[in-house]
Order: sequence, then structure tokens, then C-alpha cells
Amino acid sequence: MLGRTLDLRTSDDGRTAALPGLPEPGQRTNRMLFRSILSLHWRDQASQRLTPIKVDTMAMQGSRDYDHLFKLLIIGDSGVGKSSLLLRFADNTFSPNYITTIGVDFKIRTITIDGQKVKLQIWDTAGQERFRTITSTYYRGTHGVIVVYEVTSGDSFSNVKRWLHEIDTNCDSVQKVLVGNKADDPDRRVVMEPDARRFAESMRIPFYETSAKENLNVEEMFNCITKLVLDAKLRASASQPHQEQGGMRLDASGKRGGEKKKCKCG
Repeated sequence: MLGRTLDLRTSDDGRTAALPGLPEPGQRTNRMLFRSILSLHWRDQASQRLTPIKVDTMAMQGSRDYDHLFKLLIIGDSGVGKSSLLLRFADNTFSPNYITTIGVDFKIRTITIDGQKVKLQIWDTAGQERFRTITSTYYRGTHGVIVVYEVTSGDSFSNVKRWLHEIDTNCDSVQKVLVGNKADDPDRRVVMEPDARRFAESMRIPFYETSAKENLNVEEMFNCITKLVLDAKLRASASQPHQEQGGMRLDASGKRGGEKKKCKCG
């Protein structure tokens, strides 16, 4: 899907709106369009020059049916079960067939936390080194990151530190949770639960052992990271009661102050 351009011609002046990354007509895709991946340009037919314009993709969705919209990212080594966790949570399905994720995939689910409807954009990233330059761009706008290893792989657990460092490199402030997946296979377990829990406590992040196959702790884990993100947003809003929507501040006279500096992770 990524990389294609769909030209939408206007009727008044002959200019063309180019929307990179949209599917071909008739191709199935998610209804949601994301601020983080959508760019819109006007292409002048004579000069072929592209002029970027800003688009509020939320306006394209009609009336909102949620109170909050959060982006979650699932990262970890290849084969630890990131896609399986996403499919279990979003679609309540599980496939024993292993298919490597190429680049990035995403799904959407709306849940209720503390009486508020939260729409989640959950991004599943490839774990292979050759895709690292692709997935690193998707940290932008992320509110929460799920770091996954598998309890049957010591290497995937050892690499958790590297993944946490990558988060800190790309994000100034983001909520995190550590997940030990494939907890349904005790005979092949090499990472003990107490060891992983102590490590998570030293990093000051929540810890869950999950099984996408057995649907163990998947719902609880996603609810946890969502609540962390929601609580962080509410705390930030409470600490900035005079900030206007869009990042502008008002001074004592009621005039607009400087724009608030935003971190990379939204």
C-alpha cells in the first residue's frame, strides 16, 4: 500500500491533489486515515510542482465516536508474537502459521477505560534489522509502546534493553509496558517470570506474561497501557488549564503567547 499515489482531480482549476500511500480504488483498507502518514499536495499541471497543504484528517471521519485517540506501537525481535498479540486483541483471532511482518501494519479498536471511550491505533512493526530504518519513523506521534519478548528465547529478552534504548532515543515522553509472550509453552521456557519482573521493576515499567494462543492477559495488558496513556494525558491537561487547544498559550492579558514546544511522541 505504501508508496502509491492516488491523484484526485479538481473540477474548478484543473489542479490535482496527490495523496501518497492510499490504496487503489476498490482495494480493501482501514477506514481510518492518520495524521501521521497522510500528506496532501497540490500538483500544478503545467509545472508539475507539488505544494504541500495541511489537512485535518479527523475532519474526514465525520462526527467522533470516541473521547480520546491514542497511537500504540508494538516492538520487539522478529518472531516473538507481536502480530499474534495484535490479532488477538483487535480481532480475537489466532493463527499458528508464522508470517513475517514486512514494514508496518496496524489495526484499530475502541475500548472503554474509566468510563471514557478510547480509540486505539495499534501499529505492528517488523523486528528484523533490515526494517529498522522503516519502523523508526513510526515512533512519531506514539503515546504508548509495548515491548515484547518471548519466554522461550533468551536472546529476545536480552535485546529488550536495546529496544528500550531505541524508545528513549526516539521519544521524549511515552508510556511503556514489558510483555513476555508465549507463556503457554512451559517446557521450552528459558526466561523465568521472577527475573523478568525484577528487570521491569528496575526499569519502572509494568510487566505482563501473555499468550496470544491461549488469550492469556492480552486484554489486561492492552487495558494497562491504555490507562497509563490516558492518565498521563489527563495529568498533562490538568497541569496546563490555560493552554489553548493546538498548543497556544494565553498570557495575563488574554493574548496568545508563543507556541508550546512539542516532543516527538506527541
